[in-house]
Parts: sequence; structure tokens; C-alpha cells
Amino acid sequence: MALPDLVLHWYRSHARDLPWRREGTTPWGVLVSEFMLQQTPVARVEPVWIAWMREWPTPSALAAASRADVLRAWGKLGYPRRALRLHAAAETIAREHGDVVPSDVDTLEALPGVGSYTARAVAAFGYGRRRPVVDTNVRRVVARAVHGHGDAGPARTKADLADVDALLPSDDATAAVVSAGLMELGAVVCTARAPRCEDCPARAVCAWNGAGRPAYSGPRRPVQGFAGTDRQVRGRLLDVLRDAPGPVDRSALDAAWSDAGQRDRCLASLLVDGLAEQHDDGRFALPV
Repeated sequence: MALPDLVLHWYRSHARDLPWRREGTTPWGVLVSEFMLQQTPVARVEPVWIAWMREWPTPSALAAASRADVLRAWGKLGYPRRALRLHAAAETIAREHGDVVPSDVDTLEALPGVGSYTARAVAAFGYGRRRPVVDTNVRRVVARAVHGHGDAGPARTKADLADVDALLPSDDATAAVVSAGLMELGAVVCTARAPRCEDCPARAVCAWNGAGRPAYSGPRRPVQGFAGTDRQVRGRLLDVLRDAPGPVDRSALDAAWSDAGQRDRCLASLLVDGLAEQHDDGRFALPV
């Protein structure tokens, strides 16, 4: 059997039971999951997604919420600008698309915060369309199984899309499942550091496995740290604002981080990004 067939059969019996994959999930639910899953583990996303969809089951419901409520509900998922972009996308969907998430990739990409990957994921997983969906996991599976490389290296957008497109069956529904299967395989079996080749449904056709799994020696993406970074400081400051019942004095934010220069820089960036606002009396709060 060819790689797509092996992945298809494996996925149908081994896919994780994730809430946004269950029957009845709307394209809106898929869009929300894709925003939340960007650079965030599934285990952290799942409870937030469930609560979010209970509170805001449609784009118009989210659009009617305040940005402060949206940021509080986002909690510690990280990269909180995603929450505001999702809120803005909901406003556009409610206003311009009759409260229905578009199915066309180009129209999806025109929404705030929706890039090529997210647009293709919504088209494939929300609408069952034949669209190549390429994330880090998919790139790694293709690099190993097709090209015999231990890792995918830096992204090559057009080439990566072409690689996956060549693997997809011609009919929409089956192609959408294969896309999900490639992603799942990379997430749980063909992992970056400890691939479980003995459990892989594609091991017999995998070029990397057939070559003896040679070590990867090509360029790698730099690993981003977190401790002591501006991202950590911004998170600390947002924690203060999220946990407060109302606006807080500057002293409450000063207590969140000892480095005054870095703290001031990060607070200024939160204001610029619209994640915080300063009131006339000098106090700070989440945006309305």
C-alpha cells in the first residue's frame, strides 16, 4: 500500500478523540481550535476550547463579547494577540459572511489573523475539502517517509505544499482525512526527538527507515527560549490585569517583574498591541 492509504487506515482506527474532531463540530469550532493550537500543546487547548465553545458557539456570540472577557477566557494559552485576532475575525464573519465561516481558502485568508495554514486547515477539517495542510508535523513525516531525511529543516512553502498535494487522493472527503492523518502521525508517532518507528503504519514504505534512519545534518530552526524573555514578562503583566476585578495601579504591575527597563518596554508593547489600556487616572486594565 502507498503512504496515503497506510496513513488513512491507521488514522481511522488510531486518531485521538479530540473535541474539535467530533461529529457535529462546526467550521467555527475548527477555526477556534486552529487559532488556539498555534504553538500550544493539545492538552492545554482542550479545556479552554470546550469552555470557549460553550460560551461563544457562533462567531456573532464572540463578536458581541468584550475584549477583556475574551482575554480572560484565553487565560494562559500564550500569544494572547491570537485572542484579539480571533475576536476580530468573528466580527468580520458575523458582519460580512452572515455568521458563517467561509469555506474558500482565499476568503478565509482575508480574515484577521488567518494565514495560509489556518485557511487550508479550516477548508479541509471544517468543510472536508481537498486542500494540502502543512504544519511542522506534516513536514517531518514527508521529509522522512518521502525524502529520506531525518528532519524537514526550514520551511519551503511552495515545495512543502506541492509535496503534500502530491500525496492527497483526488476526492475531497478522503483527502481531508489523509491530511488529518499525516498531521496526527507526526504528532504522536513520527515525533521529532523520539520517533516510534516500530509503531508507524508507514515504516515499510518510509525512505528514512529504509535507509537506516540516518542522522539529520542540515539546517535547523533555532529553539526559542522563554525564561526571562519579553514574552514571559508580558505574560506576567497580563496575569495581573486578568486577575484584577478592575483597573490596577502601576505599583501592581511593578511588583510583577523586577527589571524596570524590561517591564516598561513590555508594558508599552501591550498598550501598542491593544492587549492593555491606560485610563485617564493613570491606572491600567484589559481593553474594553
